[in-house]
Amino acid sequence: MNFVISDELASVGETARRFATERVAPGYARREQDACLDAELTREMGRLGLIAPELPEDLGGAGLPGVASGIVMEAIAAADLNVAYAQLLGSLCGKIIAGNADTDLAREWVGRICRGESLVALGLTEPHAGSDASQARVTAEADGNHYVISGEKTSISACTQADAIVLFARTGAPGSGAGGMTALLVPLDDPNVRKTVFHDVGSGAVGRGSLFFDGVRVPADYRLGPEGQGFKEVMQGFDYSRALIGLQVVGPARASLDETWAYTAERQAFGQPLARHQGVSFELADAEARLEAARLLCYKTLSLRDAGLPHTQEAAMAKYLAPKTAFEVIHQCLLTHGHAGYSDDYPHQQRLRDVMGLEIGDGTAQIMKLIIARQKLPRGVAP
Repeated sequence: MNFVISDELASVGETARRFATERVAPGYARREQDACLDAELTREMGRLGLIAPELPEDLGGAGLPGVASGIVMEAIAAADLNVAYAQLLGSLCGKIIAGNADTDLAREWVGRICRGESLVALGLTEPHAGSDASQARVTAEADGNHYVISGEKTSISACTQADAIVLFARTGAPGSGAGGMTALLVPLDDPNVRKTVFHDVGSGAVGRGSLFFDGVRVPADYRLGPEGQGFKEVMQGFDYSRALIGLQVVGPARASLDETWAYTAERQAFGQPLARHQGVSFELADAEARLEAARLLCYKTLSLRDAGLPHTQEAAMAKYLAPKTAFEVIHQCLLTHGHAGYSDDYPHQQRLRDVMGLEIGDGTAQIMKLIIARQKLPRGVAP
């Protein structure tokens, strides 16, 4: 594995870091209070090529390797994990659209995604089916040259801000499992789509909620791939997005850790800097090693993907390890800052709350461990 990135990727990283520092970081707390992302900020991000740069050039992307999206993700998330959702959803949903939509539809929507003009959500989870996504009950019934969609999707990130959703609905008979699921691109400006908002612990700028589809009609040519192939499409996409999520949480943990090293070098206790006390600096050294290990696992996963090699196991490892590690690192940084760290004068508490949500989204730790076990054990032996 090559740990030295090319000049092109280094330039992408520098652009992302400058944008994150100058434009994203100053509004971190304000965007949570406003409970929405800044549309102009997202468009600026798109103009700089910082949304889904791995998507094909002829569709509006930059045609870069997936590692480029990881570099962008880590940089933007260090300033605001929530703004980085534009990159996460852009890469995940954009890839599904680019690989499965009709050419004109793909060109229209992938271009809008990459330019930061449209946010496309992912619609998989339902009230009764989270981790067991193959049991979806939302239906898409064929009616001439349309599908008619009915049912509820829940736990949808950015559901009130998204312009469309990549929706996974049942076109097969009830009980047909994964083979009966089909993917469709559904615009969300239909009056028969109703939205509700959850009041979550973190990620207030992105938001999360439910979408109710009451006989929503979608043209048949908005179907993404063949009928019955939707589950396969999203599972393949998750191998990619899980590595990106790993870097999405590594970014804010790195920011907290860097700030805490600086704080302990300056703060005095018992006549000397806090960092002189091994009980302080050794905890941060441990955090440094564990965070870097999680980070490198994420980049290994992206490198395997770019090489066209299997990476399901590594993606699950990254999704399990990175959020857990990032939460623990930020928590340690908060504690190291003492009572001040516990206040909202410092960003550690907000980062901690934001990261917590990604210990759940895209698969819990238990599901990731199940995937790893099934990759290692013979069929019939694995849980």
